[in-house]
Amino acid sequence: MGLEINAVYLSYVVHVLAVAGAVMVLVWNIHFRGGLAWESSNKNLIFNVHPVLMLIGLVIMGGEAIVSYKALPFKKAEKKLIHLILHAIALILGIIGIYMAFKNHNESGLANLYSLHSWIGIGVIVLYGVQWIYGFLVFFYPGGTGDLRKESLPWHVLFGMFVYILAVANSALGFLEKLTFLESSGIEKYGSEAFLVNFTAIIAVLYGTFVLLTALSRAPAEDHHSYSAI
Repeated sequence: MGLEINAVYLSYVVHVLAVAGAVMVLVWNIHFRGGLAWESSNKNLIFNVHPVLMLIGLVIMGGEAIVSYKALPFKKAEKKLIHLILHAIALILGIIGIYMAFKNHNESGLANLYSLHSWIGIGVIVLYGVQWIYGFLVFFYPGGTGDLRKESLPWHVLFGMFVYILAVANSALGFLEKLTFLESSGIEKYGSEAFLVNFTAIIAVLYGTFVLLTALSRAPAEDHHSYSAI
């Protein structure tokens, strides 16, 4: 069962929301939070890398990877390679983003892994890695048998969607957690920064929604290689 909407049209909305989300999270962390840094005496600058890479990595690049396999009018082998590379970039950025959160906590003397957001985040990155490795081995290299690929594909798609939904939901949870800390530290509850953080979270949720809608929609007529809509 799928949506009788051309995936290409929905993918345009996905791309627009991707740009909006990336710009908003960068404006928040650079303009309002003081910038980004790998090393700094101001440990908040180290943490700022975390939300930027998690949103642009797991959520946006991960979403583009899903959309690429449904909406691009390329041959199967080409789309498979693009899908694989975009997911690899998302995974690498996600791992670095999580590392930066640990780095900030360790250098600031803060406890690690005490929140629901952090627990889900670790689960998401592990599942994302497992999904990528399985997809690489079965669908790319060395490649499974035809029967294995055929039987695995629906589960690969469903599991991928599940992990992606978790990633989007956890990003919203992360924005909420950070904003709660900031408001407790004195920023205005109805100030421009608070509104920016909330709207960035909303954009992330809308982005994830349109990614899923694209995956559930009808592939281009000339494309006979994409997986069927769920």
